[in-house]
Amino acid sequence: MNSPVGASRQSWFGRNRMTLLTVVIVAAYASFIEWFWGWSAIIAQWAAVGVMPILVALALLTSTYFLRTWRILDYFPRETAGSFRTLFRVTQVHNLLNIMMPFRTGETSFPVLMRAEFGIPLTRATSALLVMRLLDLHALLAAAGIGFAAAAPSAVLAWLLWAAFLFLPITTFLVRKPFLRFGFRLFPAKAQGFLSEIENGLPANASAFVRAWAMTTVNWLVKVVVLAWALSLMGVSPLTASFGGALGGELSSVLPVHAPGGVGTYPAGITAGAVALGAPGGKAALAALAQASINAHLLIIVSALTGTAISLPLGRRRQL
Repeated sequence: MNSPVGASRQSWFGRNRMTLLTVVIVAAYASFIEWFWGWSAIIAQWAAVGVMPILVALALLTSTYFLRTWRILDYFPRETAGSFRTLFRVTQVHNLLNIMMPFRTGETSFPVLMRAEFGIPLTRATSALLVMRLLDLHALLAAAGIGFAAAAPSAVLAWLLWAAFLFLPITTFLVRKPFLRFGFRLFPAKAQGFLSEIENGLPANASAFVRAWAMTTVNWLVKVVVLAWALSLMGVSPLTASFGGALGGELSSVLPVHAPGGVGTYPAGITAGAVALGAPGGKAALAALAQASINAHLLIIVSALTGTAISLPLGRRRQL
């Protein structure tokens, strides 16, 4: 039988587990930066950028988390009605776990949290998450395609291919019902409920799909533009290289393999994207680019922690 002291301790840890996790993450990342670069070099580069640009970038990046929450609210309007604050907390916890856990394992927290908070079946939440992640990946690849199409030898063919890819989600949405009907005929009766939940996780109609697509596009547009701006302030040039670095970092975060916290993989994605779109490849230039990529990654981590810190008191239920 648990003692009152033990129960109280468990209750305290239960209420504050995400706060404790945040503190551990901050300490671990701070130690890594000191070991790898030294905080003096990091602070010197931020000092050169200035306080106001940093605060503006953080505010804009944090604002994208509210847009992501709105996208999920629009996916499940009946289940999440009047619960924006709780849903924002769920979104932020999921985002932080997804950043910090390797190999996309943090994604599993989303359906679990949606079931715990709103009673949404695991299959339906997982299906919705898959659709949203595909839209995320498509938006990033379409943005990256602009740079490659602009630099392609055959401009007309490149832009036609890009346009076809741009409208691929619409084509996929239009043919979803024939594929689902085929699945209902193919699978046994016991799997009908599973397929129904998958269908329920898809946008209900064309209007819902357009809203999800539009919110996804705006979200990634803001994030990529802010990151490109931050990289340019830190000396990454030309502007196409800053844009490529922002895309490379974000693409590394949505692909199946990434390190805990994106340590190593996110800065490598920034470096690869910047070099692919025109950044100088000399030793000194690459060293400066690597430091800028660490700073940009730090900006992403701080914005995620800021969003989580905002969400914890907002989503906390009152005890009766």
